[in-house]
Amino acid sequence: MNIFEISDKKGNKIRLTSERWTHIRKKHPSLEKWEDIEQTLIKPIKERHFEEKNKSYYYSFFKDWKSPNKYLKVIVKYLNGEGFILSAHPVKHLR
Repeated sequence: MNIFEISDKKGNKIRLTSERWTHIRKKHPSLEKWEDIEQTLIKPIKERHFEEKNKSYYYSFFKDWKSPNKYLKVIVKYLNGEGFILSAHPVKHLR
């Protein structure tokens, strides 16, 4: 089941499944709202694309987070023109 599905700038669909959201929450309980992931994909402050791995990293800044890690990194894997969120987690610095 999908929690959300959006399109990236190139028109590729990206989805967050309930299975991946459960995985993310288990590994990174400080990430409380899936809407933060969605917002990061809609308006990232930085993107890194790795064509050879068919992966992209999207970053956003959340000043209101209580954690010292104020950036959110969302990792998306692309297969056949569709993106699947593999993971998302707070980070301290952009890379």
